[in-house]
Amino acid sequence: VQLVESGGGLVQPGGSLRVSCAASGFTFSNYYMNWVRQPPGKGLEWVSGINWNGDVTHYAESMKGRFTISRDNAKSTLYLQLNSLKSADPAVYYCTRWTFGMDYWGDGTLVTVSS
Repeated sequence: VQLVESGGGLVQPGGSLRVSCAASGFTFSNYYMNWVRQPPGKGLEWVSGINWNGDVTHYAESMKGRFTISRDNAKSTLYLQLNSLKSADPAVYYCTRWTFGMDYWGDGTLVTVSS
């Protein structure tokens, strides 16, 4: 199992960014997937989750309306669109697979918000 995040970078406050997670080594379409983030010097924070075919999504309250999770099962790729980025959003963003817990994690991609 391998999860590889990409797409992080430096964005101005109010800006947008899309991060991606390429999955391999398992049948991607069989699994609920999540995004989790870790701000600098802080603990892990669950961001969002999506069911196997993308028709059910869940978000942490502070991300609702700003972030959008999606997936492309044909490409075995998970996405997170981040809009209206704020000073509280800089973090390493991880994608995780759910199987009675988050059993596999990628190495993360860093999102920085600064003017």
